[in-house]
Amino acid sequence: MQYQLPEPAYGYDAMLPYIDTETMEIHHLKHHAGYVNKLNTALKDAGIVPEKLEDLFKTISTLPAGIRNNAGGHYNHSLFWKILSPDGGGKPSGELAKAIDRNFGSFESYKAAFHKAAASRFGSGWAWLILTADRELKVSSTPNQDNPLMDVAEEKGTPLLGIDVWEHAYYLKYRNKRPEYIEAFWHVINWKEVEKRYTENL
Repeated sequence: MQYQLPEPAYGYDAMLPYIDTETMEIHHLKHHAGYVNKLNTALKDAGIVPEKLEDLFKTISTLPAGIRNNAGGHYNHSLFWKILSPDGGGKPSGELAKAIDRNFGSFESYKAAFHKAAASRFGSGWAWLILTADRELKVSSTPNQDNPLMDVAEEKGTPLLGIDVWEHAYYLKYRNKRPEYIEAFWHVINWKEVEKRYTENL
């Protein structure tokens, strides 16, 4: 078995005007595909049989850096494509909306915390909305292609929503203006998918 590059459920131009077509195409076909290919090679070189990524993450600190970086890159991007939608934006509803209000005070307070985590992540990385083991919502961020499922993460939990703040995710359109990219991201979030992830992991 080898890991495969997933196909997004929309075209590369679907997120216009918030994320440009060229960025989406390069992000998927070059960057994500590169993580998949390098992960398969790294596992083969290490003599490790591919398994669920979530299981690899439990002991990722004991594995070669090439596996950690590329397994994270594959998982993180696979989630990223799912939580984007051309019909996205707005606010969450249902139980997720109630949980956000309970944990952050309001959606606007959550949004501010998430924006800060994404904007202040030094260098490359991700910002997350996670569900912790005690079923609380938290905002966190991780460097490079790490994620909150890894045993190396400072804040551990199940990722419900993540934003890629590597420059390859936004530089063609936004240059060095990461905050503008983060603000645009709110217009394309697939809250139905995020809500689904929340209820499935309670």
